[in-house]
Amino acid sequence: MLYYIKQFFRLFLASVLFWSFAFCFFILIRYLGREQEQVDAIQKTEVFPVYEYLLFGVILGVMVAIVYTIVEYLFDNFISKALNLGFILIIKSLIYLVFLIFSLTVIAYLAEDYLGVDFPNHTGWWISNKIFWMVTAYFIICSLMFSFIRLANDKFGKGIIFKMLIGRYKKPREVEKIFMFLDMKSSTSHAEELGHLKYSMLIQDCFFYLNKIINKYDAEIYQYVGDEAVLSWTPKKGIRHLNCIRLFFDFDRKLKRHSKYYMKEYGVQPQFKAGLHTGKIIIAEVGTVKKELAYHGDVINSTSRIQGKCNEFEETLLVSEELMQKLKLTSRYEAVSLGDELLDGKTEELKIFAIHRK
Repeated sequence: MLYYIKQFFRLFLASVLFWSFAFCFFILIRYLGREQEQVDAIQKTEVFPVYEYLLFGVILGVMVAIVYTIVEYLFDNFISKALNLGFILIIKSLIYLVFLIFSLTVIAYLAEDYLGVDFPNHTGWWISNKIFWMVTAYFIICSLMFSFIRLANDKFGKGIIFKMLIGRYKKPREVEKIFMFLDMKSSTSHAEELGHLKYSMLIQDCFFYLNKIINKYDAEIYQYVGDEAVLSWTPKKGIRHLNCIRLFFDFDRKLKRHSKYYMKEYGVQPQFKAGLHTGKIIIAEVGTVKKELAYHGDVINSTSRIQGKCNEFEETLLVSEELMQKLKLTSRYEAVSLGDELLDGKTEELKIFAIHRK
C-alpha cells in the first residue's frame, strides 16, 4: 500500500510541475502578445504585471494536476486492462473537457475578483469562446507530450530519453548492469495444451502483474521475447533493498494469489524461473527506422544460460557468484551453492547459487 501511495504522489508532483509550467508558459505568451492585440482596440485595458497573471497559471496547473493524476493513476492501475484503447481515450477526453470547462470558469471568477477584469464565465460561455478552444488544443498537445515523456521513461528508464536526444549513446558506452532473464516454466507444454491464441493471452495476463511491480523495485524492462522478459537494473538500484531478488518473489506471490483465476481461465497455474547476473555491458543506440537502445556483451549470454540451468537443478531463481558477492541477503532468504558450472559456449566455470525464500 505504501508503494502505491508513493507512486501516486510521484505522479502528482511531476504533474504539478509540468502543468504549472505549461499554463504559465501559455499565459506568458499571451501576456507578451497583448500589445499587438490592442493596436486596433478602441480602448486599451489596464495592463497588470506579468506575475499577477502567472499566479493563475500555477493555480490552474495545480487544479489540472490533481484531476490528471487521479484519472491517469486509476486508468493505468485498475481500468486499462478491462477496456480497449479507443474507449479509454474517449472517456478520458470527456472527463478532461468537462474539467477544463469547470476549472477555467473558476479561474475566470477568481481573476475578476483579483484583477478587476471582466472575463467570460456565463453559462455556456465556452461554446463560442476562441480562447477556451485554444486552451483545449494546447492542453491536448501538452497532454500528449507528457504521456510521451512517461512512456519513454517506462521504455528506456528515467532520464534515458534525454540522453538519447543529446546523442549520448550515438557511440557505444560501457556500463555496469544487473540482468534478469525471466521465463515461464513448462512453456512448451502449456502452449501445446492451450493453443497459440489462449497461450498468448496467458502470457499477457502474467506480464500484466509483472508490469505492476516494475517501478516498485526500480527495474527496467529491456525486452520481451516470446514468454520471456529481460529486466535490468543499475547495480545501485538492483542491490538496494535486494530489489532484484524481491521482485522475483513478489511476482511469484502475485501469480499464486490469482491462482483461481488462472485455473478457471486457462486450467494451469503459471510459474516462472529466473537467472540473475551482473557485469560490464556495452549500450548503444541502434537502428534508424526503429531506433532503440541495445545491450551487447557476455553478461547477456551468461544470464540467459544461468536461467537455462533452472530446470536442471529444479530451482526457480539462480544467481551468479559475482552478483552474490554484492548482495547482502537478509534472514528472509537463503542462498544454496550449486557448485561450479560450465555454461554452454563458455570455457571457464561459473559458480551458481539458488535463492530460496524462507
